[in-house]
Amino acid sequence: MANTYTSLHYHIVFSTKNREPWFTPENEQRVWEYLGGIARDREIKAVQIGGYNDHIHALVAIPPSLAVSKTVQLLKGASSRWIHQTFNDMAAFAWQDGYGAFTVGVSQILDTVRYIEGQREHHSIKTFQEEYVAFLRKHDVEFDERYVLG
Repeated sequence: MANTYTSLHYHIVFSTKNREPWFTPENEQRVWEYLGGIARDREIKAVQIGGYNDHIHALVAIPPSLAVSKTVQLLKGASSRWIHQTFNDMAAFAWQDGYGAFTVGVSQILDTVRYIEGQREHHSIKTFQEEYVAFLRKHDVEFDERYVLG
């Protein structure tokens, strides 16, 4: 649309099915880069993508014509297919059904990038479940802890 200007940044978080630890230092960089490629192909700006053994964090700028749910569907679907085709030992790989998406203001982008870059160190002291619940509470999202991780 002419004369439409947006800054729509989201911190998207989702885990592997049953939080299985599929990502290792040997394969994770390829997965993060592939997710970034999926984003670029869909005119989504991947500011930072990273994660840890059982989940990913993606800081993305989404065009106003694309819903967050569609963005997640594109990232999960294409990456899942590619993972199955690329890694022989990941035939049973799957993403969880849900996701978390949190808005990020321009002043928070650098801190969010650093947070994503520090996932390996961060998870030496905090589990994914603890991290995810903290995000939900910080952003005042109502949830039932019995069902929060699917």
